[in-house]
Amino acid sequence: MDSNSNYKNRALASLRGKWDKAALVAFLYSIIASFTNSPSYLFSFGASGETHWASWWSLLLYLAILPLGWGLWVYYLYFVRNEYLGMERLFDGYRAFKRIMLTKLLVAVYTFLWALLLIIPGIIKFYSYSMTDYILRDDPMLEYDAAIRRSMEMMEGHKMDLFGLHLSFIGWFFLSLLTCGLGFILLIPYFLTAQAHFYEDLKAEYDQRSTI
Repeated sequence: MDSNSNYKNRALASLRGKWDKAALVAFLYSIIASFTNSPSYLFSFGASGETHWASWWSLLLYLAILPLGWGLWVYYLYFVRNEYLGMERLFDGYRAFKRIMLTKLLVAVYTFLWALLLIIPGIIKFYSYSMTDYILRDDPMLEYDAAIRRSMEMMEGHKMDLFGLHLSFIGWFFLSLLTCGLGFILLIPYFLTAQAHFYEDLKAEYDQRSTI
């Protein structure tokens, strides 16, 4: 695996000349994600049963946007691989809606259940499951628990490596907050492209181990 600084440098190299597309996709996702929350407030006033409908509406919106979140993470993998970068790739998850949505839902449920025990086990499992989105992209035959198990196998011994990479962005995170959130439009591509490079190295190492 590479160093944190090298992952960042590799991310900047992949984004060179493509920041407009990278930022636009992050901005588009942010806009859509923010609007999915607002309709629930339409049901927060009125007769009895309003909270019930608000809860169900929020749940449906959450499920509907899961493939979009997958598309965002995977989109920056295309930068790393120099593949086609049309903005419509952000919506690729809806081509296999059931597979993507249910797998991501399982990841969220498992992480939440571990977090109920203690915060630390929840964080550990978050990192264990963190490669699931990329695995869904690279192996169309894997889904649900099989994809999650593959992520756990790949991340064995590397959870602290990814945690360290994430932690190295903490300064950029606080700087983005100072811009009232606008800085995240640039931070998201930078962060996710660095993580995509991490995945590429991790995948190469895992494939090598599997052939031995």
